[in-house]
Amino acid sequence: MSISFIQIIQMLVSLSLLVVIHEMGHFLFARLFGVRVERFSLFFGKPILRFKPKRSETEYVVGWLPFGGYVELSGMIDESLNLEQMKQPPQPWEFRTKPAWQRLIIMIGGVCFNLIFACFIYAMILFKWGDTYTPLDNCKYGMEFNERAEAMGFRDGDVLVSADGEAFERYGADMLRTLTEASEVTVLRNGAEVKLTMPEERSMLDFNKDVQPFISFYEPMVIDSVIPSSGAAQAGLMSGDHVVSINGTVANTWTTFTTALKQLLQKEQEGEIVNHDITLVYTRDGVADTVVVPTDASFRVGVTIVPSYSSVNKKYGFFASIPAGVSYGWNTLVGYVSDFKYIFTKEGATSLGGFATIGSLFPSLWNWLTFWTMTAFISIILAFMNILPIPALDGGHLLFLIFEMITGRTPSDKFMEYAQYTGMIILFGLMIYANFNDILRLFF
Repeated sequence: MSISFIQIIQMLVSLSLLVVIHEMGHFLFARLFGVRVERFSLFFGKPILRFKPKRSETEYVVGWLPFGGYVELSGMIDESLNLEQMKQPPQPWEFRTKPAWQRLIIMIGGVCFNLIFACFIYAMILFKWGDTYTPLDNCKYGMEFNERAEAMGFRDGDVLVSADGEAFERYGADMLRTLTEASEVTVLRNGAEVKLTMPEERSMLDFNKDVQPFISFYEPMVIDSVIPSSGAAQAGLMSGDHVVSINGTVANTWTTFTTALKQLLQKEQEGEIVNHDITLVYTRDGVADTVVVPTDASFRVGVTIVPSYSSVNKKYGFFASIPAGVSYGWNTLVGYVSDFKYIFTKEGATSLGGFATIGSLFPSLWNWLTFWTMTAFISIILAFMNILPIPALDGGHLLFLIFEMITGRTPSDKFMEYAQYTGMIILFGLMIYANFNDILRLFF
């Protein structure tokens, strides 16, 4: 896994924006209820930039460690760990002197702002670019499945119809998620509906770990064009040629063709010596022939095909985009929460990634649609992760506030101090583990 400078810039801009939005939620509700904000910090660590407006109680700073941020509230044990202030007599402008319901709203302010911001981004994406997707019934040759899917009963050419009686609409992550949760899937096979009973053991991790996709559009590997000066051009391949195999591996569809090349690249990355001159079998006007095709460093051959399916773009007016954006944001949150359970599996834990993984989600060339789509998705993730009942996160503070509201008992300052230390150790431990996974992927 590698990450370019443009990807790093996009990641830093996106995360910085989301941290400011999150902390602004805490800041505005704190000021609404008369709580003094001592510091508004983007990132952690010793400040490298600081600014305090005249007649303002708040100092605005940028830390040196690009990981999160915080607002320091008077009278609260938080990331700043200002314990000396807690030894002084309580003041009316302090967080600890406010009613529990006000403190609760202040604490959920960041999460709410992240969710609202994500929905706003999705709404503006729909307004400007519309919703582009590929309908599952818009496939001339049906779908193609890998060995794992075939073991479940799927066959190449099947068209997905419904899952537990609910019709499939579009190709994408929601489709895969539905396939992991459904008990029965109906497909259209040779003009007749066939019902498949799904096995009990399925997961998105299983679906995504194979080199060949679990499901893809069935596209015969018929060459449409050959890139000049490419290996394919040197070998004499032409438009209309139908590829049959690569190095003896079946490659008669676009998916099996690209999968065969990915497997060669994977072998090379694992340390095997792999010949970049591949043996390719094809047919031209019904006659089979074999050629040796030189490939580049990434095993690219230099041919393209024309997909037999087409995408549709649903346009939204400004006012229609707002509820559609909220719905899109909610579905994204539900999907992420559903997938979060995999974190507690062995494979899920090893799939955790740090800054390099986040950066790799952005394109190597700046693209505003992708940038805003990924920013909205990360905002959803930050909202959910912050609401988890872990000390030092908003969810941990909420847990203690709910306990206080139910029992009428306030946790002691010493308890909150230890809880804050514990939470920060957990969070930094997770950060180190996730970034260590990135290092392993980079070198092994």
